[in-house]
Amino acid sequence: MRIGDAARRAGVTVKAVRYYEALGLVTPARLANGYRDYAEHDVRVIREIKDLNGLGIPVERTRPFLDCLAAGRPHADDCPASLAGYRAAIDDLTRRIDALAARRAALAARLHEAAHRDGGTPALPQEHPGHATNEGDAMHDFTRLPAGLPVPEDDGACDTLPGQALPPLELPGTDGRSVRLDALGPGRSVIYVYPLTGRPGTDLPEGWNTIPGARGCTPEACGFRDHHQELTAAGAARVHGLSGQDTAYQREVAERLRLPFAVLSDPGLRLADELRLPTFEAGGRRLFTRLTLIVLDGLVEHVFYPVFPPDRHAEQVLDWLRRHPVRERSSAGDGGSGRRVSG
Repeated sequence: MRIGDAARRAGVTVKAVRYYEALGLVTPARLANGYRDYAEHDVRVIREIKDLNGLGIPVERTRPFLDCLAAGRPHADDCPASLAGYRAAIDDLTRRIDALAARRAALAARLHEAAHRDGGTPALPQEHPGHATNEGDAMHDFTRLPAGLPVPEDDGACDTLPGQALPPLELPGTDGRSVRLDALGPGRSVIYVYPLTGRPGTDLPEGWNTIPGARGCTPEACGFRDHHQELTAAGAARVHGLSGQDTAYQREVAERLRLPFAVLSDPGLRLADELRLPTFEAGGRRLFTRLTLIVLDGLVEHVFYPVFPPDRHAEQVLDWLRRHPVRERSSAGDGGSGRRVSG
């Protein structure tokens, strides 16, 4: 058969066949007119070279396997020299994997150092001090919100939450302690629930910026960080973030952003199931929809939903706390229960 036919049957290019011939790996017969005449054995040799090369064995190192076929063995790896060729290829791949792993570890260390430097907030360009970077930078800087994000609408999904009791869920926090939601303690608790925080080197789900209310978890967390003292002064005995990300992921974010409060992890979204909180799907995952619960005496006192813009949300919560201070009921006014109510 002609070279084009042999190449087509072996699944390679004519150029590859000629290269194999140049290395002496394929030696077709010659016709009287000088043309090459490829036999079925040649096609099998060519296909074997291709398959071995696909496994990572260089074409030049396939000769022991081809000699095994030439010796009449039914398989190219039936000979000791072929097995030695496998071992050599594995050792070579192991060295390359180790080298790549070392490079990956070095890059990860650089990324971690850069991400944690100055709280993970990229510095502004020196040529434009005091001015915001361009929109392309905002798309990758998780501490800022890109312009034109879709505004979430109030679909009434949280209308029945006020007055409900928090379920007896125990969730791990980034401070190493667990929190029972039905036993938060005296005073008001602020729990801002969010879908997920991005971090350098980790891609957000595809189309994240087009989902109303999805983008902005990092700016929201920074807002609660920056206003934490004011929130506690306004009556918040405790502040917690809460999402479905695992604690290890949340701990990295809490350390990088220097959050002064614990973030709670609910990977199974059990709180959403217990209270019928709104959720959405992105990147093949079910995620919390952004909202904030104000909890007093184990009951949901107030709900912020929808939350927008997230980078100003801590200020909205602070304003609400200041306008609704908690005061003790007089014994005459409540039958002597002494229960606290908001003003």
